[in-house]
Amino acid sequence: MNNNSHVLTMAAAAGAGVTGGVFFVFSDFTMRALRRLPARDGLAAMQAINRAAPSPLFMGLLFGTAAASVALGVKALADRDDPGAGQVVVGALLYLTSIGLTIGYHVPRNEALARVDPAAGGATEVWSRYASNWTRWNHVRTAASTAAMAAFLLALPAS
Repeated sequence: MNNNSHVLTMAAAAGAGVTGGVFFVFSDFTMRALRRLPARDGLAAMQAINRAAPSPLFMGLLFGTAAASVALGVKALADRDDPGAGQVVVGALLYLTSIGLTIGYHVPRNEALARVDPAAGGATEVWSRYASNWTRWNHVRTAASTAAMAAFLLALPAS
């Protein structure tokens, strides 16, 4: 592994780890805390979180790590005989799975939740269903991002 690939793999591992940590916080206690609030308040709080989440820093982390994963994965496939190439491909696929879930599952549900009036009839049921399903798939994002970090770290040569 050349120095540029080594640095990019370390950056991808760090990005995947931080992303997995953010997802873990939601899976472990943020959603649990929001669900303990009255439904109207939990729903409104999640709407506020969803409006704040797409910050330049967080989007840079998510998609910068995705770009690094793609670049590393393509290079590893081209140089598949290199030590650690298999782990890099696995790491890239795992991280991109978490991004795919974000784009294909979580964002559409967040956008639908944004259209719900917390005081409207039926909002309690919408919130309950959203929180349960969103959290279940967030566990998968957490595991995929964290496993991607581990795979990237395993690909690094021993120092």
